[in-house]
Amino acid sequence: MKAMIFAAGLGTRLRPITNTIPKALVPVGGVPMLERIILKMRDAGMDECVVNAYHFADKVVSFLESKDFGIPVKVSLESGSEPLETGGGIRHAGSLLGNGRFLVHNVDILSDLDVKSFLAADRPDSLATLLLVDREADRYLLFDDDMRLVGWTNAVTGDVKSPFPDFDPSRYHRYSFCGIHIVSDEVFGLMEEWPERFSIIDFYLKSAAVRPIFGVVATDLKLIDIGSPEKLAEAEENVLLFE
Repeated sequence: MKAMIFAAGLGTRLRPITNTIPKALVPVGGVPMLERIILKMRDAGMDECVVNAYHFADKVVSFLESKDFGIPVKVSLESGSEPLETGGGIRHAGSLLGNGRFLVHNVDILSDLDVKSFLAADRPDSLATLLLVDREADRYLLFDDDMRLVGWTNAVTGDVKSPFPDFDPSRYHRYSFCGIHIVSDEVFGLMEEWPERFSIIDFYLKSAAVRPIFGVVATDLKLIDIGSPEKLAEAEENVLLFE
């Protein structure tokens, strides 16, 4: 199986660090985030990694060319005025991802996830299998008793999205998405009608009406989303918990 690593983000919340380097190359415990994720994918048995790049893409490419990770690593370069977001990034990398299911991992997620266990929990009949945690957040994905995706809600604003009519969010289980998912190559056909830039969550929410998308809840998962200087400092302090 191949893995795609989202590394195209501008990293605006990590400025001023990301004024000179891409977020993917910000070190945690002396090791760039991107290197940590590639090695995690290699150790989980992935055959190849595909990394998308936009912000300081030349530095990402130079870094990857300077290393031998033990598995092939290819780059999906994005150009234009803005990165393609998560959905557009996956579609743009389609020719590199090939046929079959693939794993997607945000570059700024540091966790102690047992990737092989997550792969074993995959629902191969699904359009995607999403890794979830049961913890407080502002936004949640909503699932039925069979853990099939049915909607989304913002707990702060009360906004709700669902492809199903007469949707009542209070009837469903709510979980936080970890930025790690297993995706079927079926998505590429369904993405043809979408614009150049789009969110994979928006895509999943629309597609859930026609194809099952399931969630897997990770219990006792240690995870840090390194999206701010405070979270970066927390990751630095606790990096040994993830090694």
